[in-house]
Parts: sequence; C-alpha cells; structure tokens
Amino acid sequence: MHLLKSLLLITPLACIISCNSISKKHPSAKVEIIFQEDAVNFSEPQKDFIREIIIDSEKEVRNLLPNLPDSIKVVVENVDWDLDMVDGVTGRTETNFPPMVIVQISHKYQKGIIDSISSGLRGTIFHEFHHLSRGWAIKDNKFSYGIPNAMVNEGLAVAFTEIYTGNVQKVNAYTSEADNWVKEILALPLDASYSDWVMGEHPDGRTYIGYRAGNFLIRKAMLDSGKSILELSNLKPNEIIKLAGY
Repeated sequence: MHLLKSLLLITPLACIISCNSISKKHPSAKVEIIFQEDAVNFSEPQKDFIREIIIDSEKEVRNLLPNLPDSIKVVVENVDWDLDMVDGVTGRTETNFPPMVIVQISHKYQKGIIDSISSGLRGTIFHEFHHLSRGWAIKDNKFSYGIPNAMVNEGLAVAFTEIYTGNVQKVNAYTSEADNWVKEILALPLDASYSDWVMGEHPDGRTYIGYRAGNFLIRKAMLDSGKSILELSNLKPNEIIKLAGY
C-alpha cells in the first residue's frame, strides 16, 4: 500500500507459485524472498543486492517493532512503471496470514534498476513491514472500514519510515491545510472512495490526501502527547486521533 498502482495493478496471487518464480531464504533471516520473473528478469548481482537490503531492513524493523510476524514472504517484481515520485519502488502488504508483501521495482527510474534499489527499496520495506506489524493488509485487514483508519495506518508507516530511514518523499508531504484535511476525513461516510481520499487523486486535484494528512496527524499526536512513533504504533486509530486533539 505504498502509493501508486498498489491497488490498481494487483498481480494475481497465483503468480507467486509460478514456475518462473525463484525463491531463496537466507538461513538466519525470518523473511523469504521470491523473484517473480514472468516478464523481466533480475541479474544475479541485482538479486543479491535486493536480498541484502531486504534482510538487513527486516532485522532493523524487527528490533524496533517486536510485533513483526515471522516467516514473511516478500515477492519482488521488475516493472517498467513510472515510479519516480516514490524513488523507483512501490509495494503493498497483501496478507497477514501468511505475512506477505509484494514489491515492484522499476527499471525505468533515473539510471536504472540499481538506482531504484538503492534509492527506494529500504524505505518501501520499512513502510510495508510497519503495516505487517499492525495487521494493515489488503486481503485480511485487521481494521474496520473507513478512511480515518487508513489515514492513521498510512500516516504511521510514513512517519516511521521517514524517522528511521531518513527517506522523505514529497508525495507524503503535508501542507498548511492538513488540519482541515484531517477534519474532512474524520467526517467522511464509511463508504467514501479510497482512491479519492487515500492513494489517488481527489476530484478537486489534491493527491494522496490520506497519506499526507496521516503524516500530519501522527506528527501532531507525537508533539501533543510526547509519545514516540514506536509508542503510537501500539495504539488503536481512535486513540491516536484523540492524542492529536480531534
């Protein structure tokens, strides 16, 4: 659920067991990495680089978020998408049971696939693994419907990633209007459009409102309560919203 095509271009789950998939699990890691190569392959050095970043990131996140599940499966795809606004890499948390994250790495980004891996992969893993630690997944979500829950969970993942990786993306930046955006979201009906309010473009031209308002909300909750991003990550959405003064 890391922006862009995460919900619109969902690879069928069956592809994960395709004969063209290559799986390799580091003996000391709690993550299995599968390269889905139906269309474009990765070179062996590229695979090694990807494995290194994912395995190291998993260890870092697990030290910070003990609720991160074991036996995580990460499916990695080589795509030709325009992912410049997210540093060449996007992803989504597919399921909690089993824990599964799907990552797309664009070979069209700036200087190519290595540039994408270097710039965007670590941040994407931190973001999606934060979702796994809370149970925020596409197919078996632990949270109820509603854009406010999405705002909080995406905001937590954005802030967590920015704080611990230093990877700050303009697409997640909030404006001086963010307080009003939060209030708008809190007043929405349960069936409000996810693509309009969270990860797409609103009819009025605003983009990724849920991510940006969520980032603002989490920063405000931290400031007002004195709690860290790790402490907030253990709380329910309504508790975080109250800590931020809404």
